[in-house]
Amino acid sequence: MHEVNFAVLGCGGIGRRTLDVSKEKDNLTPVAACDRNGVAVDRDGLDVDELLAATEGNIASESRSDSDRASGERSEPRADGGTAAAGDAGTESSGVKQTGENAGVAASVQADPTETPIGDIVEASDAVDAVLIALPNFEHDFIPRVADRFAEAGYEGVLLDVLKRSRVIDMLDERAGEFEQQGITFVCGAGATPGFLTSAAAIAAQSFVEIQDVEIWWGVGLKSGYEDNRGTVREDIAHLPEYDIDDAREMSDEAIEAVIDDHDGVIEFEDMEHADDVLLERAGVCDAEDVTVGGVLDVTSDEKPTTTTVRVTGTTFDGETGTNTFELDDATSMAANVNGPALGYLKAGVRRNRAGEYGVFGPADLLPRF
Repeated sequence: MHEVNFAVLGCGGIGRRTLDVSKEKDNLTPVAACDRNGVAVDRDGLDVDELLAATEGNIASESRSDSDRASGERSEPRADGGTAAAGDAGTESSGVKQTGENAGVAASVQADPTETPIGDIVEASDAVDAVLIALPNFEHDFIPRVADRFAEAGYEGVLLDVLKRSRVIDMLDERAGEFEQQGITFVCGAGATPGFLTSAAAIAAQSFVEIQDVEIWWGVGLKSGYEDNRGTVREDIAHLPEYDIDDAREMSDEAIEAVIDDHDGVIEFEDMEHADDVLLERAGVCDAEDVTVGGVLDVTSDEKPTTTTVRVTGTTFDGETGTNTFELDDATSMAANVNGPALGYLKAGVRRNRAGEYGVFGPADLLPRF
């Protein structure tokens, strides 16, 4: 496979780890990265180690109300899913959490400060084969709107995300015709769940001619990585029955901490609105209503609180009912199970794009069809 030059939008936990993992993968060169305050572009390849050191502790979790412009002007979506405030200041020095205009990517010797990070990556996209959108989707149309900006700029290549919300898939499918016309291959839901586990379910389903149900159950331990994954935790809290995406977006860090404390640091989720359901349906595996997703998040320990498992129950061609089970080893971290697959799907998307296949693809679309 020819070399793939890629960019990362967002340098929080997912973005930083993607850059780190890319060092261990063949034929991948990161040439651009940004967060809310800075953008780094080097067409010959970024110095990943230096950039990671600069973005250590770069947390994108403050509530929207903490960062919006006082004037109420519409500003560019930030590379953390919020909005960029031109007058932001108040940098916290040397703590785990960095904020302010000189934190994160802007602190790298390879980078420039910016108030328009996404726009800057769009402008440099002629040098980019694929773009990983590692941004919290706190507004349902945020990632689709980011995709619109690349399409409007004439970008031809791969866009890829690790989004978790079922309803966003329809928004992307509505853009499929435009993507096809523009030459964009969009791979949606390409992390762990949805993503890796969606694909595992699609493979497990090959044994059957009819699927009764798909159960995805995940376990994540985040003690050592919690500070670098506050955005992810915030998104997960939006899946609790007493909260929604608007609540999670507006909550302060203190409010998020209070929810975690109310659950003694271990939160169980059931019937989550994860995109695995619609992604399996659009791949022809089963109806969305036959898919359930849940799991346990533990921010008090690095050990997984439960084994991540996919169970697919169905009927075989000879009338037998069975359940195929797929388990992730407890030693594999969330980072390994999100970022490794994301880069694998990125490569698969580039192959499709170079073969002239454009539009919107889910993770199960890149596997044997049911």
